Order: sequence, then structure tokens, then C-alpha cells
Amino acid sequence: PTRHTPMADAAPAGGDRGGRGDRGGFGRGRGRGRDEDKEWVPVTKLGRLVKDGKISRIEDVYFHALPIKEAEIIDHFLGPALKDEVLKIMPVQKQTTAGQRTRFKAFVAIGDGAGHLGLGVKCSKEVATAIRGAIIQAKLAVIPVRRGYWGIKMGEPHTVPCKLKGKCGSSRIRLIPAPRGTGIVGAPVPKKLLSMAGVDDCYTSSSGQTATLGNFAKACFMAITNAYKFLSPDLWPEQEFTKSPLQEHTDFLAKAK
Repeated sequence: PTRHTPMADAAPAGGDRGGRGDRGGFGRGRGRGRDEDKEWVPVTKLGRLVKDGKISRIEDVYFHALPIKEAEIIDHFLGPALKDEVLKIMPVQKQTTAGQRTRFKAFVAIGDGAGHLGLGVKCSKEVATAIRGAIIQAKLAVIPVRRGYWGIKMGEPHTVPCKLKGKCGSSRIRLIPAPRGTGIVGAPVPKKLLSMAGVDDCYTSSSGQTATLGNFAKACFMAITNAYKFLSPDLWPEQEFTKSPLQEHTDFLAKAK
């Protein structure tokens, strides 16, 4: 009888050190679903309020500028509407005495197509771990997207409210309002980010080294973030400031967990 050695027939688990092994392509869907069936146990005050239903809208969190430290808070509010896309996975190397150490850097964009957008970057030894970490980072970085009109104010807001610019490294981008029906005129990266943010029409103008995808994506994200920093006349009326949810529900938070 022939001797069977299982180790000889089995494929190596992680592939070679430098390559991606048996992890496949860059498709969506990997790096998720490992801990989804576990029940969320909040560790921050904001998380406790959200899980208990004391805060009903994510806008209340943004209004009081409360820092979001748990990705599950975003899942609770936006949940199934969120779509994520891996923008790029790139190998990065560090020179050590033993040679190079290769890790993988993942850029992930996340959005609901209705005014919320996040961008996350994560570096890890494994591609799947990098994607999973980048998705969590993107959720923690979700921002409200301010949208506006070009010309007549009819129907839903469809474009950026004014000319915006953002920069990262040498990448520069300018977002310019466009009439309804124009679509997003721009490179693939800003097109993805703007459509995920819920912007239907926009002209873009970019300069610098836009082939550096990470910096280009960050510049576009920064430009979208800058929309709420511009004080236009529609933001002039005085706001009625209410108590922060942490202050309002102080008795609930004082209870033991």
C-alpha cells in the first residue's frame, strides 16, 4: 500500500510570504461577517444611549459633536443602507535586518447614497484583516454630507452647495456645482465617493499626482467635509441649542451597566 502524507498534499495555508496566497482577488465581501452574530455590548456612554434607544437619529450625534468610538453605532443608525467598496489594496514594505516585511494597506469607502460618507485606511499582514479594519475605520469616520442646488431650488438637493476644494499630499481637487442631469464629471475615485455620498451632479477639477489613489481619495473626502464649514445665508438663523444627550440622560448613564 502507498504511504499517504497529508502534509505533502495540503496546499500551504497562507501562500508565500510576499504574495496574496489563496486569498483571491479584491472583490467585495471578504473581511466581513466574522463577529456579526455576537451581540453588541456598548463600552461608551454614547453607545449605551444608542443601544437603549435614547438617541433616535444620527443627526443628533453630529449636532452635539459627540465623538463616535464604536462602529456599531453607525450600523445601528444606517445599517442595511450602507454600501462599502474597496478602493485599493496595495502592498507596503518595511526593510528589516532579515529582509523585507510585506504588509497590505486597504482603502475602503462606505456610504448610504443619502448624505453619509466615510473613508477608512488600514494596514495589516493579511488582506482580509486589512479590509475588515478599514471598514471599521470608515464607519468611525462617517460624516454628514451637505448637498445643495444649482440654480432653482426645486425637488431634492442634487449637487454640492458651493465650490469646494480639498488637498492631501500633492493631490488637489475642486468640486463645482452642476445643473440637474449632468451626472458626476470626474475621475473614477471622486465619482465613487460622490455617488456614495448621495451627490448626483457635480463637476470636478483635479491637479497634482492623482495617481496616488490614497491621497486623491483623502483629498476628495476632505473637500466633501469642507461643505459644512462654509457659512452660507441658509445657516444664518440662530439655532435653538438643546442639552447634549449625555447631559439629558445623565440619570440613565449613572446607573450600573
